[in-house]
Amino acid sequence: MREIPVNRQRVTLADVAKEAGVSVTTASLVLSGRSRDLRISAAAELRVRQAAKDVGYRYRRKVLSAGLSAGFTHTLGFISDAVATSGLAGDMIRGAVDAAREHGALLFVGETDGDRESEQKLIAAMLDRRVDGIVYAAMNTRHVSVPDEIEGGRAVLLNALPDRSSPLPVVVPDEVEAGRTAARALLDAGHRDGICLVGAGVDPDDVPPGSITAAERLVGIREVLDAAGVEIAGARSCRWWLPEQGFAATKALLGRVRPRALICFDDRLAFGAYQALSDAGLAVPADVSVVSFDDHPLAGWMRPALTTIAVPRYELGAKAVEVLLAEQRLPAPTVHRVPMPRRDRSSIASPRPADR
Repeated sequence: MREIPVNRQRVTLADVAKEAGVSVTTASLVLSGRSRDLRISAAAELRVRQAAKDVGYRYRRKVLSAGLSAGFTHTLGFISDAVATSGLAGDMIRGAVDAAREHGALLFVGETDGDRESEQKLIAAMLDRRVDGIVYAAMNTRHVSVPDEIEGGRAVLLNALPDRSSPLPVVVPDEVEAGRTAARALLDAGHRDGICLVGAGVDPDDVPPGSITAAERLVGIREVLDAAGVEIAGARSCRWWLPEQGFAATKALLGRVRPRALICFDDRLAFGAYQALSDAGLAVPADVSVVSFDDHPLAGWMRPALTTIAVPRYELGAKAVEVLLAEQRLPAPTVHRVPMPRRDRSSIASPRPADR
């Protein structure tokens, strides 16, 4: 038996898998007692159990429902429109996979690419395999028509809201609180004048069509600024949240007002805003502070690095699985809002004395 350092950090299932030379999924199946059902070789099973003993790992299976026993397959389905192939949203699947594994379950993932026929086939295939529940996910938060096949079963809507009354629970980012967080970031830095919006207008109706995200972020922003007695100096709604839209919107704002701070509704809009400000001879954050949303990978590469409110994709996926497994009976139709953390970087500064 090899010696394990006494100051080692908490041993994980991944450590066991590495020691045994198997995948994490195989290690989980062995330690949860399901290796024989899934035809894992006796040699692999022996290696996993010996590795767990060698590294000091204790398998703790989370059982969230007292009645979780016979009749369950310990498999879950994850059906999305485009999450699986999206580099940005792939963390949602990783969060769901990890949460499922922590509960001794396997996650089957399927992608529809927005095609209803493909969606029906995926649902049918998963139900045929008697999955214990289905996570029905969307790439961007939006209203969805819940398929009849899962409406009366055990399912959770992830990043999606039903377009009609539904008994299914919902897991979404807390966009309203994210809007509050963005507005507070500017107020805390001392900004009171010249705050402009890029991506949505001032009025609730002046947002991209069907965008729940924009509408909820605007609610939070308005709530905090109104409470502080701060008026929005200008705003431009953008149908698409892309760099060229952010560039055009910021350039248009500069033709009417002198912004002291921008709240961009997406990091890609902020990227375009940076270019427009630079073309106008304005520096971030010395002349104009910028705060945004999403925590896109480019946010950390922008110069200066962009302060942004992150969409917690990993946590969303994990939360959806937790909600799905929380009760044996049909879940209550509850909306679970996952907090969106603020990533402080270098794009916000106090206004210059002359600007106060």
